[in-house]
Amino acid sequence: MLKAENQVPRSRYVIFNLAAFFFMAVLAGRFFYLQIMNYDTYRKRADSNRIRAVSLDAPRGLILDRNGEILVDNYPTYVLYCIPGEMENREKQFGVIGENISMEKSMLESNYKKYYRTRFLPAKLAKDLSFDDLSRIEENKLNLPGVFYKQHPERIYNQKVRASHIVGYMKDLDNNAEEVKDKQSDYKAGDLIGWVGLEKQYESTLRGEKGATFYQVDAFGREVGHVAERDEVAPTPGENLETTIDISMQKTLERELEGLRAVGIVSIPETGEIIACASMPDYMPELFRGSMSGRDWSHIVSDTNKPLLNRFANGLYPPGSTFKMLTTVALLNNRKINPSEKIECTGFYEYGDRVFRCWNEDGHGFVNLEQAIEQSCNVYFYQTVQRISLKDLWTVWDRFGFGKKTGYDFPTEAKGTIPDRDFMNKRYGRRGWAKGNLLNMAVGQGEILVTPVQMAMYINHLATEGRAGKLHFVKGKGGVSDSSPHYSSPIWNRIRDHMEKVVYGLRGTGKSANPKIEGLNIAGKTGTSENPHGEPHAWFIGFGEKDGKQVSLVLLVENSGHGGEVAAPKARRIFSEYFNRSEIKMAEAQK
Repeated sequence: MLKAENQVPRSRYVIFNLAAFFFMAVLAGRFFYLQIMNYDTYRKRADSNRIRAVSLDAPRGLILDRNGEILVDNYPTYVLYCIPGEMENREKQFGVIGENISMEKSMLESNYKKYYRTRFLPAKLAKDLSFDDLSRIEENKLNLPGVFYKQHPERIYNQKVRASHIVGYMKDLDNNAEEVKDKQSDYKAGDLIGWVGLEKQYESTLRGEKGATFYQVDAFGREVGHVAERDEVAPTPGENLETTIDISMQKTLERELEGLRAVGIVSIPETGEIIACASMPDYMPELFRGSMSGRDWSHIVSDTNKPLLNRFANGLYPPGSTFKMLTTVALLNNRKINPSEKIECTGFYEYGDRVFRCWNEDGHGFVNLEQAIEQSCNVYFYQTVQRISLKDLWTVWDRFGFGKKTGYDFPTEAKGTIPDRDFMNKRYGRRGWAKGNLLNMAVGQGEILVTPVQMAMYINHLATEGRAGKLHFVKGKGGVSDSSPHYSSPIWNRIRDHMEKVVYGLRGTGKSANPKIEGLNIAGKTGTSENPHGEPHAWFIGFGEKDGKQVSLVLLVENSGHGGEVAAPKARRIFSEYFNRSEIKMAEAQK
């Protein structure tokens, strides 16, 4: 029996055709939207998929001294990279590279992990390749697919001076660096960044802007050649940094402190310009260019002399007798002493059940204020400080900027400590504050801790009657000091006169600071600060003036003895260098 023919209802054909038409209309609409309406957008995306921008490092700005002489320069160096996705056998290739550039295979692996970004973006393997290294890499090029090198600007330092704690050093950023993790940052793994010192403080000024060159890539992300229609964007070099440092004075200061644990700061009181500054021992900034071995790093961080410690910014020391002028200011301002009044020093002073000693065990006899400062008599200040309160003394410390940052143009700075009653009670209990503590603080001992930078600000205020400029390392970054000690002219004049007696008086503790230059007046103060961990620290602070030209000096030599015996002779040679050289310059200018 024949079956009847299959018949599809006409309605189904209509529905099928309408659905097909609708589907084609949607596709056509989508095509129109993508190809016509959003042509520019998707063309850019396509270009970005086939074009790779490779950054070109900008030459970093130079760091100059006040006379335009170069402190930090750039020189060309070669850096070895790899494209991970183009390497055929990474372990074998690292072995070949290590043999030819004398670098451990484990170090290459470590750098690869630190700087890896994607399979087809360069990862840094090694830097500072010599021409011999480059030659051997070229000889083995066929065995090193995906490995290449390119030139980068690298830092080179003035050979006359170190100035390492001032200028600082650079650091390679790896994948764990916050700058790399920050999505808003344009830093990438392998970039160099100023890490400490002026390199860090003025990173944005020195860095410049990267350029770019453009490569065409295939479907696998491999570079196949330059993009002809895209011009290379040249990098913009960073701006040069003009510092206030004088290389000649820096050299003198470093020479005086060589081989010691010491600090020195030379500055212009009125402007706050720092013309020389040294923290010793220091280090070679070249060590931090990325080629430091683990052994070198362990050696430098385990050095008991702490060469990485920036002593002028972060070193904390008792000021010793250099603080006697502040005690004097507090006494005079509160009208608690008659400068002519004489007080007997027998070499010690008994207060309650405690004995407070003078540095001169035989005593100074009867001394007035001038003689007490000239001879640095402790007993005089043990007795007179009891006439004022801790608040009176603390107010003077605070006005001179102690216990807080100076605000100078540097990335690190300790605040130090100037204790008050609450501080002492918190540290030692409810009865932690006692009158005996005030006696110690009157001579710069006890809980007081200061930085050499604060001491430079202090001596500059004494030199200018409280009108010193803010300390700074870079020209144009000075201004008004954050501290403002305002006292009457008679107080300032008396302090200055007594400090001159320290240098010129028959029994002055700072006689060794006198360079005996005609027309030069020096006012200074020695200090010997107790150190619970060894020998006392030796201080000298002072300023010299000749023909209206002024310069100040702060010197600290750790664990060395008395300030008058150790620091003062060094001050003499530094003052001599500065003022004799100034005369030479003036003579040359007049020719």
